[in-house]
Amino acid sequence: MLAIGRALMAGPKILLLDEPSLGLAPRVIEEILEKLGDLNRDGLPIILVEQKAPLALKLARRAYLMSVGSIAAEIDPRTVKSHDELARFYLG
Repeated sequence: MLAIGRALMAGPKILLLDEPSLGLAPRVIEEILEKLGDLNRDGLPIILVEQKAPLALKLARRAYLMSVGSIAAEIDPRTVKSHDELARFYLG
């Protein structure tokens, strides 16, 4: 939370986040995602890199899945309803 706050103090035109959920309790993660969603709705573009895909998909308007350093798929995050559906992009 502190790192995100520090980044916001600089008045960024875009916010790039790498694994903001790493090592955090689920309750804290939900709170951070809620605040990021608020910032995005207020007009701040956000690029989010996150291994916990279901968390990122809650916030995303566009999603790109990467595998071995390349984009494996571009998906509409609203279409992914389960872990199984997400897995098919990697295992399919």
